[in-house]
Amino acid sequence: MSPNNSLVESIIQAASRAGSFQLDSVKKLQKSDVESKGLNDFVSFVDKQSEEMLLNDLSMIIPGSAFLAEESGEKATGSEWTWIVDPLDGTTNYIHGIPLYSVSIGLMRNGELYAGVVHEPNLNEIFHAVKGEGAFLNRQPIRVTNTAAMKDSLWATGFPYHDFEKIDQYMDFIRYSIRHTHGLRRLGSAAVDLVYTAAGRMDGFFEFGLNPWDVAAGALIVQEAGGVVTDFSGSDGYVFNKEIIACNPVLFKEFFEKFRGIYF
Repeated sequence: MSPNNSLVESIIQAASRAGSFQLDSVKKLQKSDVESKGLNDFVSFVDKQSEEMLLNDLSMIIPGSAFLAEESGEKATGSEWTWIVDPLDGTTNYIHGIPLYSVSIGLMRNGELYAGVVHEPNLNEIFHAVKGEGAFLNRQPIRVTNTAAMKDSLWATGFPYHDFEKIDQYMDFIRYSIRHTHGLRRLGSAAVDLVYTAAGRMDGFFEFGLNPWDVAAGALIVQEAGGVVTDFSGSDGYVFNKEIIACNPVLFKEFFEKFRGIYF
């Protein structure tokens, strides 16, 4: 993809503006600014204002477009274009002063992922992709790894924080992974886990209990970097089915066979 694509440039500008606001606001954040939305689920004025900024900027890029966003939910459904937005993926990290979080913007066209941008403000890294045009980090092409075996692989995952229905099976697979891989990393932002997989920093990522705004942008970036993305059944329901596997195509077969044997 040409890095000068005007649509992507506009999305990057919107993500960068939100990221700059988050960097400035972290110094001002107080415990009293943080609200609980549920078990282990937090929100601050930074999340809310970031989302307002993004929805305003993105609605000007494609007038009449629909939105599915973490804080405000669904707006103006039925459009050809739908933005799927997590204004601050990694809120728990953010409110604890851990500098690993992201702005995640996915764009669907007629129900299919079309573009994705993930911005890590603290590292000044911007990952992006457009369907069929490759994946990029700061405008340089990226690819998934070619690691061929679980024993040589490094994985990212997340721990369940509100959906504990299958936690026993999940922990069984985590125990297996600890013994049979280079290790597991829990970064605290699914969008970052996905783009790190796309860039070859991780060999793969798996998690359940996720929402569309957690994965939409990152999933497309992994695919455009040459990776495989599925839900836990191996199908393409990963955006809305609350579960995802992402890795390079060589590694996927071994991972999926082991995972299915333990998890199901």
